[in-house]
Amino acid sequence: MVRDPPRLSEGGTGEAAPLTPSQARLLLSDEGRAAVDLAGSLDLPPIPAAEAMRAYGEAGRLALEQVALRRRALAKHPDGDRLWWTAEALEQSTPRTVALHHAQRFADAPRVLDLGCSVGGDLLVFGDRGIGVDLDLARCLLARANTGAPVACADVTTLNPRGWVFADPARRTAGRRGFDPASWSPSLAQVLAWDVDALGVKVAPGIDHDVLPAELEVEVVSLDGDVKEAMLWRGATRRGHRMTATLLPSGAQLVGAGAVAAVADVGGFLLEPDGAVIRAHLVAEVAAAVDGWLVDATIAYVSADRMVPTPFGRWYEVLDVLPFSLKRLRERLRGVGTVTIKKRGTAVEPEQLRRQLKLSGSEEATIVLTRVAGRHVAMVVRPL
Repeated sequence: MVRDPPRLSEGGTGEAAPLTPSQARLLLSDEGRAAVDLAGSLDLPPIPAAEAMRAYGEAGRLALEQVALRRRALAKHPDGDRLWWTAEALEQSTPRTVALHHAQRFADAPRVLDLGCSVGGDLLVFGDRGIGVDLDLARCLLARANTGAPVACADVTTLNPRGWVFADPARRTAGRRGFDPASWSPSLAQVLAWDVDALGVKVAPGIDHDVLPAELEVEVVSLDGDVKEAMLWRGATRRGHRMTATLLPSGAQLVGAGAVAAVADVGGFLLEPDGAVIRAHLVAEVAAAVDGWLVDATIAYVSADRMVPTPFGRWYEVLDVLPFSLKRLRERLRGVGTVTIKKRGTAVEPEQLRRQLKLSGSEEATIVLTRVAGRHVAMVVRPL
C-alpha cells in the first residue's frame, strides 16, 4: 500500500488536479492497469514509491494517485479499492449504504436514467437497468469501467428525459458549492419541469422546503448520525409523505404527521434529535413519540420526565440547569478536567469557553449550552 496523498494541482492550493480524458484512457489501458496493480503492492514512503514507478512515466504517477484515492474510498464504499476515481468525484460520491437506499425507490423501474452519474456510484446499484449520462468525458470513461453500464457523455441541460429518472445536479462552480438551486446545472427548476414517470433529485440538506412544490416528498438522510443529503421524490418514487427523515444504516424512518409540540421547562431528561430529523422539520413528531416537549419554541431540544427509547435521537439525563454564567459554571465543574460542550441557539464558542473555564481535575462532564424559554442556560447532563 502506498502511503501517498493525491497530487495537488499546480494552479490551486489544496485542490486535486482534474483528470483529463486522455489520462483516464491511459489509466484504463493495459499499461495503466498494470501500473495501478504495482503501485497497490508497494509499501513505501512517497519519494521511494515515486522512484519505483518512474519506469511507467505518466501512467506511474497516475497509478500512485489512483491507489491513494482507492484507499480513501474504502471509507465510503466496500469495493472502493477496486473502482476508478477522480479526487473530486470521490469527495462528492454517494456512500454505498445511501446509494442502496436510493435504489429501493427504483425497485419497480424497468430502466433508470442516472443523469449526472459521475464515476457511477449510484449507477452501480441500479445494475443492468441503469443508463448513465455525464458531461465530463473522463468520468464517463471511469463510470463505464466501474459499472459496465451504457454511459453517454452529454449535457443534461439539453435533454428532455422520460421514464424513471435519478438526477444529481452539479452544485459546484469553480470549485465552490452553490446553494442557490437556480445556479445548479441543470437548475432545480429545469429538473422539476421534466415530464417523467418517477423522479429522484439529490439536493443540499439545507434546501428551503417552503419554496418546493407541494407534490414533492422531501427526504433527509443521515448515515451514522451525520446528515448526508436531501432527496426530492415525485411520481412513482414518492411514498405519500411530504417530509421524511431516514436514518441509515438502520433504515428507521420518521414521517411528517403535522404534530405541534408543547413548550415547557426542562424535565429530568433531554433528547438531542438526529440531524436528519432536525433538517426535515420533524422535531415535534419526535417529541410526540417520546411524550416530550420543547424547551424553547425555536430550539431543537426535546425534554421529558422519562426516557422513551427512540432511534431518532440521543438521550441525556439532566443533572443540573444553571443560568449561563462563567463563574457559576466554573464552580459547578470543580474537579472536572475534561468537558464535552454541546450548543444550540447560542453564540458561545465552545473552545473559547473551555479555555475560560480553566478546568483541572480527573472527572469528565458534558454540558449543553442553549436557551430555555428565551433564557440562556447551561445544563449539566449525563449521556445515556
